[in-house]
Amino acid sequence: MSLVAIVGRPNVGKSTLFNRLVGMRKAIVDDTAGVTRDRHYGKCEWCGREFSVVDTGGYTTNSEDVFESAIRRQVEIAIEESDLVLFMVEAATGITDYDAEIADVLRRSRKPVVLCVNKVDSGDKIFDSYQFYSLGLGEVWSISAANGGGTGDLLDEIVRVLPAENEAEDSYPDLPRIAIVGKPNVGKSSMTNALLGEERNIVTPVAGTTRDAIETRFNRFGHDFMLVDTAGIRRKSKVHEDLEFYSVMRSIRAIERADVCILMLDATSGMETQDMNIFNLILRNRKGCVVVVNKWDLFIKDSNTMKQYTEALRGRLAPFDDVPIIFTSVTNRQRVLDVLSAASKVCGSLRQKISTARLNEVMLPIIEETPPPAWKGKYVKVKYITQLPTRFPAFAFFCNLPQYIKEPYKRFLENRLRENFDFEGCPVQIYCRQK
Repeated sequence: MSLVAIVGRPNVGKSTLFNRLVGMRKAIVDDTAGVTRDRHYGKCEWCGREFSVVDTGGYTTNSEDVFESAIRRQVEIAIEESDLVLFMVEAATGITDYDAEIADVLRRSRKPVVLCVNKVDSGDKIFDSYQFYSLGLGEVWSISAANGGGTGDLLDEIVRVLPAENEAEDSYPDLPRIAIVGKPNVGKSSMTNALLGEERNIVTPVAGTTRDAIETRFNRFGHDFMLVDTAGIRRKSKVHEDLEFYSVMRSIRAIERADVCILMLDATSGMETQDMNIFNLILRNRKGCVVVVNKWDLFIKDSNTMKQYTEALRGRLAPFDDVPIIFTSVTNRQRVLDVLSAASKVCGSLRQKISTARLNEVMLPIIEETPPPAWKGKYVKVKYITQLPTRFPAFAFFCNLPQYIKEPYKRFLENRLRENFDFEGCPVQIYCRQK
């Protein structure tokens, strides 16, 4: 899936446009410059083409603000990693020094660029946008991110300019794809080498040794799938920069294309914020998940350490707390094959199809015993259940008043499905539809 990065100086409306493209108020929007200090990630679909969108903080230079220098590094990484850059400027203020500097960076990057002029809220303001042709980035698209004016034409241009999807990615379309993801230097490449039984990928103590996502077909021990080792960062010279932002940018691509993700953690540091960010990316993309706690040999243990560590980890992962958790030491080859077995099992569960007859036989008595709560004196009656033809387990519950089934009851239904059918490590989606 293609990746589009929205860049520009502070307070030109990047987050407003991001919210409009992904269809939700996800990024904070305020008149104060520099509100966005992290990246936000979402998906946009237009004319049958789906692509990912990343919102970055405003680009500044020569600033004493520590946040702004970090934002500048994030923008540079976003430009480097994206397939297309959406460069935003503002009509009323004209071309500033920041705009000119960003345009220079974009010209040198040789990436496809779409230049959009924001805050063109009326017909007479469109004349203010013509000056931006002097930036040398081609056609200028006038929009109003706040009210949506011109965004349709902008999306048409984005879809037109986006590079075609790489056909090589689907060289083995029927094989499951298992991606090893995580922060830099948690042992992703070591895990790949251990599974393959050979030193396929370079391993060093330096965070970011792996330069790109490396794919290998694994056909041993009765398993057959594509194994993907993801990069943490590209060059050693960038190690002092924002490693965590880069690791998420690299993980986005691997996660979107995978069926099951092996999320690797460092036992000595535990489940940190960046690990949760990657886990949430896995959930948002509806992928299967196996959590691997690596470097377990370095962790000081007593008789109940593993049990306590597992309980604490499941507390962080709640409510999706039936993810397989495996403790390994890749360097000592401890429980490496358990990771393989767990990933294959999750992949099988992800693709299993349950007959409508079996679903109704199991679930209708449970629903009859614990029906949905009445809403304003109206009672919901579930007629039947069927599994939808999706890449992950999704179920449609047909009933008379679907609008009255709220999230707590959907979670109850999901838990009952998990109890009666094997969906360990798989996301489950519940849809309520009108009968």
